[in-house]
Order: sequence, then structure tokens, then C-alpha cells
Amino acid sequence: MKKLIVDASTKNLPEILEFIDAELEAVGAGMKMIFQVDLAVEEIYTNIAHYAYAPDEGEVIIQFDAYGNPPLVEIQFIDYGKSFNPLDNPDPDITLTAEERQIGGLGVLMVKKTMDEVDYRFEESKNILSIKKYVS
Repeated sequence: MKKLIVDASTKNLPEILEFIDAELEAVGAGMKMIFQVDLAVEEIYTNIAHYAYAPDEGEVIIQFDAYGNPPLVEIQFIDYGKSFNPLDNPDPDITLTAEERQIGGLGVLMVKKTMDEVDYRFEESKNILSIKKYVS
């Protein structure tokens, strides 16, 4: 398992994506998968950076692991911010027009639709959000 620890700030997003992309390439992920994972990572990390510790600051631990056959990539986002499960919110009704829809939720919906598994748990004062995707 590889690990990166950064301050929860959007300025660290390029470093995170570079870390994730290098690991994805090492396990043979194709460009489509890298693009999908990058979008999911950006959505999750940006939400943590904006809301987990606000108005204070804190760090985010990003762990990358790949295992199994076919390989399954697992990326965990760990923070010690406010307890929040983004998967508890109902999916937005995408049949409504933009004006009729409530703000928010589209990013999490996109993560759920593009990843093979998405899981959240709160334990030992930590938010742990995991995304998993089979290498393709």
C-alpha cells in the first residue's frame, strides 16, 4: 500500500493526481480508467479540502492499493475532520432541469456511477472514504 499525506487544501490537488496517476499506470490502467479515477479523486478530495475541517485546517491521508486478479485498485481518503458520509444523501433527480434540481450531489453521483465500489465508514475519529475500480 502506498500513502500520501497532504494538507487539506485544493492547492495540493496536482500532487495527489500525479501520485494516483503514477500508481494507476504501474498497474496497467488504461487512459479511460485513469480519467474516471482522476475525476472521482478530484471530487472527493475537493470536498474534503473545502468542508472537512472548515474553518480550521487539517491533513488528508490518501492510500493506494491494488490486489487480486483481475487487479482491483482501492483508494482511501482518510481525514480527522467533521464526521460526514456523502453516501447518505439521496442521489439528485437528474430528470429535473437544472433550475428545478437542488444544488449539490452530482459529483458524488458521478463517483458512484463510475467506480465499482464506494464505501464510507467513521471509526476512531476518522472519516474513511474508499473507492474501488477493477483495472481496465
